Amino acid sequence: MYHTKYLIIGSSHAGLSALDAIRLQDKEGSLTLVTQESCLPYSPTILPYVLSGQAQPDKVFLRDQQDLDGLSVVFKPGAKVVAVDGGSRQVTFQSGEKIEYEKLLLATGAAPKLPPVQGLNAVPRHVLRTLEDALALRSKIRKGGTAVVMGAGLIGLHAAENLAKGGMKVVVVEALAQVLPGYFDEEASQMIYRAFSDNGVKILLNEKVSRTKEADDQTTVSLASGGSLTAGLLVVATGVQPRVEYLKDSGVEVDEGILVDERMRTNVSGIWAAGDVAKARGFFERSKILNATLPNAVEQGRIAGMDMVDDPALKEYPGAVGMNTYKFFGHRAFSVGMIREEKGCEVEKVAVPESFKYQKLVFKEDQLVGASGINSDLDPGIMVQLIRRKAYLGDVKARFCASPVDISRVMMTSIWR
Repeated sequence: MYHTKYLIIGSSHAGLSALDAIRLQDKEGSLTLVTQESCLPYSPTILPYVLSGQAQPDKVFLRDQQDLDGLSVVFKPGAKVVAVDGGSRQVTFQSGEKIEYEKLLLATGAAPKLPPVQGLNAVPRHVLRTLEDALALRSKIRKGGTAVVMGAGLIGLHAAENLAKGGMKVVVVEALAQVLPGYFDEEASQMIYRAFSDNGVKILLNEKVSRTKEADDQTTVSLASGGSLTAGLLVVATGVQPRVEYLKDSGVEVDEGILVDERMRTNVSGIWAAGDVAKARGFFERSKILNATLPNAVEQGRIAGMDMVDDPALKEYPGAVGMNTYKFFGHRAFSVGMIREEKGCEVEKVAVPESFKYQKLVFKEDQLVGASGINSDLDPGIMVQLIRRKAYLGDVKARFCASPVDISRVMMTSIWR
């Protein structure tokens, strides 16, 4: 049986961050990197650009084989994990191969979550989660064609924008009352909604798909309100769920995602988890949450890797702070931390809808706890650092609100010293 000291399952940001952390301390220990995809490691954030044609699929990889060879990494693509045995420290793959490990990191990410819609499994549909998905969807873009996108989250809106730019007539169906509800408040979301409308994308809010049916190469989408839509292309973007199905009978504790502590350790000795699949403590609350963002995956992977090699420089995970950036139809938006103010919060907001400018700062006492913007000059990276470091703003709060770009840079310069 094949044996490795370190086994990392999942080759995106969490897995690669852990790999780098391990190799900083242990350059010789056998390390195996496994992915169920058939290609080299890449970032899921590149998929909208592959879909649009701005990025070519052979130019998107985060590491090439030479990079991996230089780190003495055994790379195994096209290997899907189906079982984990924490007792015997063995992982079984769909091919039947077993790998014995000493230390295991589960960075298996998340998979598209399909809604319980009658007939959905019987009609042609696309998702946008992998490089293969992006290429398959790109091949279906037809000028003058029609498309229905289910879901107005980041993935759904990315897909809708690129289909529209490809000359398709696009309708987005969203069950909630606004677009991007997990990232922006109602006022900011309305501006994003308007940008899509101005570019020919119709978005139906407070609407659900009740049934789908295919006939003559067309898919009919029945709506809960009683109407229907007909399209040649159906994209399902109704959320994702952590990939944990392979952990049945493993002993690893799961609650939606894999439960981990502040060092990314699971309840089973020798097993860590990081990234979209991991459920760790939040920054604003002690309860554990899922945080499927790139910066979070990088941080969790680094912490897991450092703990796997007993790196003395390890600092425990401080909790998840949401951070997302989003570009749409020539505009740029971001959200960090709390988006909707809670009791006891103070909000400073500037909105100029006609100019597509929006900026919101959320404070709790004398600390920044949230920031969001559309075409704002604020640096989301600096905002998240001020939040995570719990920077005291009492003496400069008024100046910060009046000139947050300048004052935040001055504060971070002082902090980094």
